[in-house]
Amino acid sequence: MRRWDAIVVGAGPAGSSTAFRLAEAGASVLLLDRASFPRDKPCGGGVTPRALEHVPVPIDQVVEHVTTAVELRLGFRRAAVRGRGGPLAYMTQRRRLDALLAERAAGAGAELRDGVKVTGVEARNGGVVATAGGERLHGRTVVGADGVNGVTARALELGGNRSVDVALEGNVPNARIDRSRYDGRLLMELGTVPGGYGWVFPKGDHVNVGVGGDEREGPRLRAHLERLCRAHGIRIEELEDVRGYRLPHRAADSTLARGPALLAGDAAGLVDPLTGDGMFEAFLSGRFAAEAVTALLAGEAQTLDEYGARLSRRLAPHLWASWSFRAALDRFPRTAYTLAKGRLVWPVVEKLVTGEIADVGAARGIVRAPLGALTLLGRAAGNPGHAYKPA
Repeated sequence: MRRWDAIVVGAGPAGSSTAFRLAEAGASVLLLDRASFPRDKPCGGGVTPRALEHVPVPIDQVVEHVTTAVELRLGFRRAAVRGRGGPLAYMTQRRRLDALLAERAAGAGAELRDGVKVTGVEARNGGVVATAGGERLHGRTVVGADGVNGVTARALELGGNRSVDVALEGNVPNARIDRSRYDGRLLMELGTVPGGYGWVFPKGDHVNVGVGGDEREGPRLRAHLERLCRAHGIRIEELEDVRGYRLPHRAADSTLARGPALLAGDAAGLVDPLTGDGMFEAFLSGRFAAEAVTALLAGEAQTLDEYGARLSRRLAPHLWASWSFRAALDRFPRTAYTLAKGRLVWPVVEKLVTGEIADVGAARGIVRAPLGALTLLGRAAGNPGHAYKPA
C-alpha cells in the first residue's frame, strides 16, 4: 500500500502552490482535483504585488495586463484615480493561472490526478485516508484546498465561516467597449452593492465586469450587474461566460488545522471581507501549509495545529481592518470614501497592496488621524472586526 507524505485536495492557487513547495522539498505528494485542467474558475483574476511575493513560481506567461492605478467611484458618480505608477495588480485568468501552477507542481514531482472527485477524507491511525474515484488513498498528512464548496472541511470538521458573500460576473470582449477607458486601471464602484462593490477589470482580450456583496443580495445580483453595465455603456446581453460564485469569510474562532490535517485558501474561508480578494491569502496559506507539513515530516512537530495559530496571527490585522472599513463604507459611504481616497490614507492602502507594509498597524505619522477616524466609523457601524483584532 502506497502512503504519500501529503495528499493535497484541490489544485487551485493554494493547493498547487502547497504541492509545488512540498515536492520541491522532496516530499511525495498526491495532488487531486475534480476538474480536468485547464478549467475556468470565476474570479476577478488580480494578483497583487504582496500576493506575488508568496507565489513559488514565475507567472509572467499568464499575466495578460498590468494595472498601475485604481479608479474609485462612489455611487456611479464621484471619481478619484489613485496610483504612484507602479504595478498594483497582475491580471490573469484562473483557467490559465491554475493550469500553470498545477503543471509546475507536477513538474516538481507531485503526482497530479485531475478529473478525480474526492468524496471523503478521514484522519485515522496517525495519518489520513482520502476516497477519490472509488479508490482509498493513504497519506501522512492532508491539505484541504478544495474551495468553499469542498468536502475536506466538512469531512474533517475543520473551518467554519462567519458569512459567505456572493458575486456575479461576466466578460465583455474589447471590440465592444472603449478599451482605453479601462487600460491600466482597476475600476471599483463603491456604495452600489451592500457589503461589496461593482468592478471593471481589464484582461487580455476582454474586461471582467462584476458585482459582489452580502449574501442577502443574492436575489438582486442580476439587477446590480445590469445597473453597473448601464453605467458603463455595456449591454448586459453582451456579457459572456456569466457565472456566480461564493466568497467565504472564516469565523475568528474557526479551527484551521488539527492533527495531520489543515485547510488552505477558500476552503479555510480566507477571502478578504473588504475587497473579496483571496489570492494573497491563498498563496500565503499555501506557503504556511507547506512549511507546517515539512516540519511534521521532519519530526520537528507532532501535528499541524500550529499552522492555524500562525496563519490567524498573520491575517488578524488585515481582517480587523477590512471588516471595520467594510462596515464603515456600508453605513457611512460618503465619509468613508472621502477618507479612503484622501492623500493621507490612500498611500497606506497602496503600500498594503504592494507589500511595502504588513498591515495598517505599521502606518506612522499624521496618517494615524484619518485611520483612527475610519476605525471610529467602523465601531459606530457595529465594530464587526473586533473579534479579529490582534491582542
